[in-house]
Amino acid sequence: MKKNILNILLFILSVFPFAGSFAQNNTVNAQAFIKIDTNAIRIGEQAKLEIIFGYDKSKTDKKIMWPEIADTLTGKIDVIGKSRIETFDLKKGSNTLQFRQTITITSFDSGFWVVPPFKFILEGDTVAVAETNPLVLEVRTVPTDTAEASVKDIKPVFDEKWDWKVMLPAIYWTLGGIAILTAAYYINRYLKNRKNKKAIVIDEGPKIPPHITALRELELIKQQKLWTEAKYKEYFTSITDVLRVYIEGRFKIHAMELTTDEILQIFRSQVIDNESKSKLKQILELSDFVKFAKALPLEEECVICLDNAYDFVNGTKREEVVEEKVKEDQQNPEEKKI
Repeated sequence: MKKNILNILLFILSVFPFAGSFAQNNTVNAQAFIKIDTNAIRIGEQAKLEIIFGYDKSKTDKKIMWPEIADTLTGKIDVIGKSRIETFDLKKGSNTLQFRQTITITSFDSGFWVVPPFKFILEGDTVAVAETNPLVLEVRTVPTDTAEASVKDIKPVFDEKWDWKVMLPAIYWTLGGIAILTAAYYINRYLKNRKNKKAIVIDEGPKIPPHITALRELELIKQQKLWTEAKYKEYFTSITDVLRVYIEGRFKIHAMELTTDEILQIFRSQVIDNESKSKLKQILELSDFVKFAKALPLEEECVICLDNAYDFVNGTKREEVVEEKVKEDQQNPEEKKI
């Protein structure tokens, strides 16, 4: 009975303040005002609570201590969010200065809940206090449909319709497995047949030694005489390309992909005479000057560079094994396999 009377009184308080209340402190010429956009919400709905504080600038210049707002206003009213505190003059030319903050609240318990007053303290003076009047927030439950709550018969069991698309994953996996097994069978069969076949030996004859190919190319360069036509870059590029190909075939060094410094560094550990190393260095370094620095060599330098290329190939060639192979093929031509 007492609880019902309390709820009725709280409801009357929530209706008559017209969604807002204020209090004034005449000693400091300040007033605090609070208003809410609705006095009644459903459980979980939100309401906007606006707090306004104003005072006369001409009569007081004290600083305001704004009330601290936590995550809840009471045990039944939760704070969802709050805006920053805005400051503005009430009217142009007016001495009234106002501060305003909006708080978003909600509640998850039905009933009538009191929004407590907010106190404003000026310059820490607890006597100079302005506070808002309390408000009452009604939180209503969601109405239920009594017709839906009536007892009904148990629905019969429904048969699930057949859908062939449900079997698609199983079909795909089955076809994939068959394809893998088929491919494995034919690969295994191919490998077995390959092992059973007798290897056919094809004798391609003796390969041309790298130094023979290099000397032929150098002879062509000598006949072209590109340096006489001022084609220095083409001339030195041709010589260095021939030597790089020769180095790859003779020393198994990927000279075409290396710089001059890298080639000379590798040749420091090669077992060849120092004169050949020196001539290789002269060819590569002079060629770099012509190709990249656009240097203009003398005619004598062009001739010496080509002669050094001849000397390097002749001084580092290895032909014993090849000559023996050629001699054997010439003596026994009928033993050559096709």
